[in-house]
Amino acid sequence: MAAPGKYPDELRERATRMAVEARRDPDTATGAIKRIADQLGIHPEALRMWVKRAEVDAGDRPGTTSSDAERIAQLERENREPRRANAILKSASIFFAAKLERPSRCSSPTSTSTNTSSESSRSAPS
Repeated sequence: MAAPGKYPDELRERATRMAVEARRDPDTATGAIKRIADQLGIHPEALRMWVKRAEVDAGDRPGTTSSDAERIAQLERENREPRRANAILKSASIFFAAKLERPSRCSSPTSTSTNTSSESSRSAPS
C-alpha cells in the first residue's frame, strides 16, 4: 500500500488544474509551475509531477496512464504467487527425481552374504 500523501487530494487537484490552465495560456506559461507552487506552499517538483501525470492521463502527453499503471501493478501481483508456486514445485520435482535415481540401501541384497556361502563351499573337504 502506498504511503499517505503529504498534501491533501483537494489541494493536489486544485494546484494541478491551476497549473494546467496557466500553461495553456502563452502569457502565463513561463514559470507557471514555480509561481503556482510558491503561492500554494507546494514543492515545485511535486506540482510538476502532478501536472505531468494529469497530462498523460488526459492524453496530451505520451506515457502510461494512471489506470493502466494500476492495472499492470495488479496483474504483476497476481502473477507473483503462481511464479512462486512454480518455483517451489520445480525444486521439489528436482529433489524427488534425484532421490529416485539413487539406489536404495534397504531394497538391494548385500554382497557379503553371497560371498560367505561361496567361500564355505570351497573350503569344505571333498
